[in-house]
Amino acid sequence: MRLRVILQIISSLCLTTTMAVAISWSKRSCPAKCGNVTIPYPFGIGPRCSANSSFEVICQNTTIPPKPILRSIKMEALFISIRGTAIVQQPVSPMNCSDVQKTQSVAISLVGTPFSISQYYNSLIILGCQNVVWLRANKTTTVGGCMAICDENSTDITCNGVNCCQTTIPSGLKVIRYTYKSIQSTNHRFCGYAFPTDKKWLQEDYKRFKGLQSDLLNPFDQEFVSSPLVLEWEFDMPSYSLSDFASCTYPSEYSSYSYPSLSALSFFSGKDYESPTKYCSCNDGFEGNPYIPGGCIDIDECRNATLNYCRNQSYSCINTKGSFYCHYPVDHKMGSRVKIPLISIGSGLGALILLFGLGKSAKAIRKKIKANRRRKFFKRNGGLLLEQQLSSTDNGLQKTKLFSSKELSKATDHYNENRVLGRGGQGTVYKGMLTDGRIVAVKKSKRVDEGDLEAFINEVVILSQINHRHVVKLLGCCLETEVPLLIYEFIPNGTLFQHIHDPNEEYPLSWEMRLRIAREVARALSYLHSAASAPIYHRDIKSTNILLDDKYRAKVADFGTSKSVSIDQTHLTTRVLGTFGYLDPEYFQSSQFTEKSDVYSFGVLMVELLTGEKAISSVRTETGRSLATHFLHSMEENHLFDILDARVLSEGKKEEIVAVAELCKRCLHLNGKRRPTMMEVAVQLEGTQRLKEGSVSGQNHDENRENHLIEIADSYDFSLISGSIHLENETAHSDDQPLLDEL
Repeated sequence: MRLRVILQIISSLCLTTTMAVAISWSKRSCPAKCGNVTIPYPFGIGPRCSANSSFEVICQNTTIPPKPILRSIKMEALFISIRGTAIVQQPVSPMNCSDVQKTQSVAISLVGTPFSISQYYNSLIILGCQNVVWLRANKTTTVGGCMAICDENSTDITCNGVNCCQTTIPSGLKVIRYTYKSIQSTNHRFCGYAFPTDKKWLQEDYKRFKGLQSDLLNPFDQEFVSSPLVLEWEFDMPSYSLSDFASCTYPSEYSSYSYPSLSALSFFSGKDYESPTKYCSCNDGFEGNPYIPGGCIDIDECRNATLNYCRNQSYSCINTKGSFYCHYPVDHKMGSRVKIPLISIGSGLGALILLFGLGKSAKAIRKKIKANRRRKFFKRNGGLLLEQQLSSTDNGLQKTKLFSSKELSKATDHYNENRVLGRGGQGTVYKGMLTDGRIVAVKKSKRVDEGDLEAFINEVVILSQINHRHVVKLLGCCLETEVPLLIYEFIPNGTLFQHIHDPNEEYPLSWEMRLRIAREVARALSYLHSAASAPIYHRDIKSTNILLDDKYRAKVADFGTSKSVSIDQTHLTTRVLGTFGYLDPEYFQSSQFTEKSDVYSFGVLMVELLTGEKAISSVRTETGRSLATHFLHSMEENHLFDILDARVLSEGKKEEIVAVAELCKRCLHLNGKRRPTMMEVAVQLEGTQRLKEGSVSGQNHDENRENHLIEIADSYDFSLISGSIHLENETAHSDDQPLLDEL
């Protein structure tokens, strides 16, 4: 017994000695700081101290304090985190007034470096007014934009349209290019700024921001300004070179990332600036730099009362490698004499407490506590709002089963990681088996805040009104847990995205299957738009939201962002939601979502089935990173059959392929009013099956439509099918530009 205590004391002394070693963020014998900025490895001051030239830092000693300059991008570093982010000081150049569209690039280029502009921490800020600004992914594809109005007396600093506006930027950008145009004539030579910047810059630097607004509304001689910009960086390092007790986090295609609440800039601010891409870090219970051998140091939880639960003064905290435990000190001399009496007295008191203190009253109290806990979660998770919503529809609450938390925990093996089917923007989906043997999919939402609560209740209400064979069926929900749960029918054969881009050799997608899946999705969307009790806009149609059942029939899923509208409504005015590559260009400019926006997304989905390519790809040429732009350009250049999937070419008939391609072209028209409705799309896809008999249905199709499609097909040069596609650097704009008067 004494030997055990001695060993514990020795272990504690060893760990204390270890913790006394200061954490080293840079390589040995290398400067740890430049001015006020900590320089962690793989970054380093000079080539000897950095991992490679991309992470080399030049410390300029000509200023007070000295400034660290990232050599590969020639920008001043304000903050560098080992969690895959860095904040730099970027120069900001003004826009010149012009009533003609002008294209301008932000004066930064990250091409050829491990850095990219962070989508999660930055926004494109337009500081000024009476300007329309479009953010370009390339010279022809618009991925965002906004316009601000002028108001000299405004005190609003939210940058939501008065003297300032902002828009999101896509991920992975190396260069920012934008187009701008003045809405009204002006005598000023200066119209404001357009630049990407850290979102919290607008929140925390209140006085600076208001000063810039005032200068822009009364422009005289404008000074050159700068702003902070958050970059993401990646460093591939083999696992055997990492520190002990370190591991790397890899990005997931289906994972989501939420913007964290940010505090003051500090290197030791933990996860304030954490990259959503791959980065390495020390394991729980350790801190330090994982990229340096021996860089992860054990945390002494016993030195910080908030890190351990040994709160009772009778217990002492013993630190261990990566953890701790609580120890109750015993007086061994007295222990042997009082051990038996204490045990006897304790046993007697325990028996009395069990007999007279507990009994039926204890059982009733526990039952009441559990009931109160379930009721608390039910209210917090929107149970009252859900009851109100469902009671106002034709479907009552009794048709949406309320599952118990115990039943679902058992069904998913206590939410075992091996049961995870996927992770999405609203939560995680688990595979489960109910007591009656049914296989289900259990969607466990994130912790509910006000925004997530609305999306969760919205999905329940939307799905409770839908009864269609090609829409995933909602079986019920559970609101008595800490986070809300939705229970769906289980769809066994994964997503359409997986079958297109990672095909199953045993059961590949044939041309007939692709046509059938397109028809089934069109029927479901036509039902949502036209046949449901109230029109429903899905707002996130994409291949990852199309599931395939045991007979490979399509099921439309993920209604978390969907909206039900009244009969007389023509559109929804919302903040921009959806997925890049599938979003309607008109939606970017007006923030007004119509049924034709779903038609555009469905058009991209059909092109994905035809070509087997992803909606957004950096592999394609600059004019074709967007699949929709790439497809329309190929149609104009008579190169349709050069971009088709090999199986489509070998199995599909010319007339059928051209008919579907022409339908895709109509769905992708830049002017939403000239797109067909989903009902017309569904009818035309049904008619494609009867193309040989001359019975093709669709909007404005007459009795000569079959001969017209055959003529179109014959106009394509089939000898060029195996050739490569050559796109020009400049692509002409469509004559039908999206309307700007609704911005």
